[in-house]
Amino acid sequence: MFLFSEGYQPLHIPQWAQAFVLLIGGMEVGLSHFPFFACLSSEFRLVSSILGFSYSLIWFAVTILYIIQCPHGQFLGKYETVMFYWPSLLCLAFLLGRFLHMFVKSLRVHLGWELQMEEKPFLEVHQAEHVKRLLRKARLQETKKSWFQTRVYEWDPCFQFPSRMIGTTVLAFICLYLFIVIEFCMFMYVRDELDVFEGELENYIASMNQTGTLTPVILQVKELMNVSKGVWLVTILPASLTCVSYLFHILACYRKHMKRLWAGNKHFLPLKFHHPSSSKSVVAIARYSGWQIAYILWGYLIIHVVQSLCGLMIMYSLVLPVVHNQGLEMLQGLGIGTLTISIVLGLMILQVWIATSFFLQPKMSTADKQKPLALNNRKAFHNFNYFLFFYNVLLGLGACLSRLLISCILGTWLIARIDRTIMQNGYEGADMGFSAWIGMLYVDHYHTNPVLVSFCNILITGHRERRLQQAIKYWCLNQSAGPRVSARSRTRWLLLQTLVNNPKLVMLRKSRPGHSSREFTQILLMGSES
Repeated sequence: MFLFSEGYQPLHIPQWAQAFVLLIGGMEVGLSHFPFFACLSSEFRLVSSILGFSYSLIWFAVTILYIIQCPHGQFLGKYETVMFYWPSLLCLAFLLGRFLHMFVKSLRVHLGWELQMEEKPFLEVHQAEHVKRLLRKARLQETKKSWFQTRVYEWDPCFQFPSRMIGTTVLAFICLYLFIVIEFCMFMYVRDELDVFEGELENYIASMNQTGTLTPVILQVKELMNVSKGVWLVTILPASLTCVSYLFHILACYRKHMKRLWAGNKHFLPLKFHHPSSSKSVVAIARYSGWQIAYILWGYLIIHVVQSLCGLMIMYSLVLPVVHNQGLEMLQGLGIGTLTISIVLGLMILQVWIATSFFLQPKMSTADKQKPLALNNRKAFHNFNYFLFFYNVLLGLGACLSRLLISCILGTWLIARIDRTIMQNGYEGADMGFSAWIGMLYVDHYHTNPVLVSFCNILITGHRERRLQQAIKYWCLNQSAGPRVSARSRTRWLLLQTLVNNPKLVMLRKSRPGHSSREFTQILLMGSES
């Protein structure tokens, strides 16, 4: 934002107003792209396809013109602009094809060459198939699954991801790619500056004839810079692959969590999220897409930094000692460290073995998997507890540091996972990203539950049929339509079919005195047992 006064001096915005500036900037970007969504969702398909195609073509032409005029850049050199803008060109080309397809279909309908498509059904096909699967009798023997289905992913034809999840994933891929390119440009800039600084250090060493007091320190600094540049460049690939795998894993977790909520299973959620606020859930579904992309970008940067630090540790502990002909000392230190850790772990395992062998009462039955939690030899146990107290204090110091180290590593490694909280039990509400994920799940659960949607579809269909019967006097048509089936007989037949396919429901039925329902129940039970 600029104040167009003398000299075009920029407008100084106070610090407290930066949030409003970002909000206005975001609304400006959204307003420039809003015509795409308006034309895609408009009911006037012919006009909206023409306007959307024209708007997309203008954007495509302007982007191509900008790339042609400025193909090269300052950081990557040749074709830098192409590397930044080819995702935009790909999306615009997809929109051009989409609007062209809409225009052809709407023109054929307008000319009468093709029938008008019906409005989108209330009950989707995959939702109806899901309900049919629930009502179908379970198979006794399931088909053998492949390694990919059991370990990686199994396709479910009765589940369809919402467009919000697909769009968020695609946009996250594009933003992650652009972020990696920008990070690589910054790396090239920093590398050039470090090369200049390294040249100055070499000139200093040459001027001092390698006899200065700072020469060993300068050589170590040069080695650190070279190792850091190499490690940072190498870890770009594993960090990016980690975030890409997170995007696919988040989709798999979305399907898993939605199926659990559809089945009424909330045990995988913390207790405080079993009954979330309705208003917060609505806001969460609006936040999710943007927060998911932001978490992936920050997660990539943090994971890259952590992997680079791990790479530096590996280089200085394993690789550089071998390069400097210190491999034997490195192996000795590694062996001593491994032996120390092994002894500590061995003593911990030995404590468990002693407790199992001497301080627990024997099994009550041979079928028990472990001994009961009942102390035996209590005096010996008190002595055992006393003499190991001082050693366990020292052992606890290392265990506390390991706890801190493991929590830091897991927290930084899972920072991009918005579907998993990194907070401790009882503090999950402080994780705003996880709260947005839970709120989004609940909104989708309440609005896309196949059983609920199927029930509403039955009510709507029945209401429409009753109104149609009242409007056209359906009783007159029934006289010439053949035999009439009563609603009561049809209901009983459907009840019989449901009970035959699900024998366990027979036990839940209430028996009415004076009727033959008790005999009918006994017949079904005998049939299910046979």
